[in-house]
Amino acid sequence: MPQSALQSFLAGGAGGVCLVAVGHPLDTVKVKLQTSTEFSGTADCIKKTVAKDGFKGLYRGMAAPLYGVTPMYALCFMGYGTGKTIFCDEDAFDKLKLHQIAMAGAFSAIYTTPILAPGERLKCMLQIQTEGNTKFKGPSDLGKHLWKESGGGIAGLRTINRGFCATLTRDSVASAFYFSSYEYLKKLATPEGEKSPGSLSTLVCGGTAGIFNWAFAIPFDNLKSKLQTDPNTFEKYPNGMRSVAAEMYRQQGFGAVSAMYRGFSAVMLRAFPANAACFLGYETAVKFLDGIGIH
Repeated sequence: MPQSALQSFLAGGAGGVCLVAVGHPLDTVKVKLQTSTEFSGTADCIKKTVAKDGFKGLYRGMAAPLYGVTPMYALCFMGYGTGKTIFCDEDAFDKLKLHQIAMAGAFSAIYTTPILAPGERLKCMLQIQTEGNTKFKGPSDLGKHLWKESGGGIAGLRTINRGFCATLTRDSVASAFYFSSYEYLKKLATPEGEKSPGSLSTLVCGGTAGIFNWAFAIPFDNLKSKLQTDPNTFEKYPNGMRSVAAEMYRQQGFGAVSAMYRGFSAVMLRAFPANAACFLGYETAVKFLDGIGIH
């Protein structure tokens, strides 16, 4: 029986909750390392944070991503479910037609980008603020400023959604590898005669899919961030990410390739455990929903 949009949405939301619960402490550590010279490394940061604030210190600020990431993953998995009905043959998963599964995964970005793009624009602008030069108090304050500065209307929507196509490109490519790698590994890990692998195998499949997702997303993510934060984007980068990439190549030559992978280690540290938890949460929710008749 094909999976309904409702089941995809609810199970995806459950996966999002698990992703935040596991990934947020590592995200907290990443931010602390990026914004302070107090710590010598990841282990030192965790040790000092727990000693000072207890384990709850690692979960500080979790409410915001929980409210944001949960519906985002619900939409992502619902979009993937819709993509499967559009691009996948009935035997696509039995015969591992990865190009069809990848197309279905890429389709999920259409559901998430309209919400994610403006959020990413505001997040990136806030992240480049430095201590002592904090112009905006938060997303709402920044959003009002950008709207007012641009004159509102179409211009306001344009400036708040700067980087929309870049976000869509990043997430389409990343989600294609995210879902296709997961389905491939899931198929290999499923014992003969069973419908799905065990919990440990699901964790490994999900975590590995997270690695594939970010391995292909990071170059686009770095280009997108530069595009979204430069104050003269529309004049400086008329062709979007292509203009950003061309500028980086002119300035750095082949060093631009390594620059596009800046932040790789920090992202990968979080990618495996967070996405392992996400897919385990998703698969567990699917079984629960099947059990109560929501297919």
